[in-house]
Amino acid sequence: MTTAIYSHPDCLRHEMGEWHPECPARLQAIADQLINAHIDDLLDHREAPMADLDAIARNHTPNAIAIAQSQPHEGDDYYPIDGDTSLNRHSYTAALRAAGAAVAATDAVIDGAIDNAFCAVRPPGHHARPSVPMGFCVFNNVAVAARHALDARGLQRVAIVDFDVHHGNGTEEAFRDDPRVLMASFFQHPLYPYTDPLPVTPNRVNVPVPAGTKGDVVRQLVQDQWLPALHAFRPQMIFISAGFDAHREDDLAGMGLVEADYAWMTQQVMDIARRYAQGRIVSCLEGGYNLSALGRSVVAHVKALAEI
Repeated sequence: MTTAIYSHPDCLRHEMGEWHPECPARLQAIADQLINAHIDDLLDHREAPMADLDAIARNHTPNAIAIAQSQPHEGDDYYPIDGDTSLNRHSYTAALRAAGAAVAATDAVIDGAIDNAFCAVRPPGHHARPSVPMGFCVFNNVAVAARHALDARGLQRVAIVDFDVHHGNGTEEAFRDDPRVLMASFFQHPLYPYTDPLPVTPNRVNVPVPAGTKGDVVRQLVQDQWLPALHAFRPQMIFISAGFDAHREDDLAGMGLVEADYAWMTQQVMDIARRYAQGRIVSCLEGGYNLSALGRSVVAHVKALAEI
């Protein structure tokens, strides 16, 4: 397997204050753990380009793009979007790199240059609504990439698997009425963004779980609900919103997953991709705020992607 890692130093320049859990150290922790695990040299490291605005505009309104382009006022360090999300002078470029990584990885996978990819980028994306950034997120990287696969590259069916502890409300909103996209997720409920769960449908298998849920319950959920829907849908490509904040060591939520659970979920997704999608997977970093647990979990995820 050829697994690529997409990232860029610009993604380190976006920051929202020393207190903020969504910090540049997240990417540094991932890079350190990939080296410590002795797999860094086995991966194809690629520089994330900046997405062009046509790609962004497939998923986001002019209002969302205008907000992302906002700059702090003179003398200010940050431009606040909401209570959780701010921009500094480097945030727009970082957001273009994050979305650009997902789009470039999509092209490389479809073209057969690589088998799959993990985008180690920030800001994350799955809370970003089509009309406005939200919840640490500026552009919805996975949604932008999925629309690129469908509208620019001609695929007919793609799946989005989201194992972040928080509900991917922006992704759900973007594809709620699009039969070309299946979204499968679990999320702790109640928890930010405090959206009411919608009924499960053939194209939406987003399953709320209570605080304290551990890996055995999640694995059963995947087997009973995600996998049948994915088999029935037969996606031509799979995107992963790879959040690692359901880990038992992450203080921003209250679930109980460990590294082996992320590896197992990745292996299940890979099996679906091999059956129906020529193995095509693009994974994008979402949450994960305990730096040690984040780095270890990404290693487990990437090792599964690369089959090493």
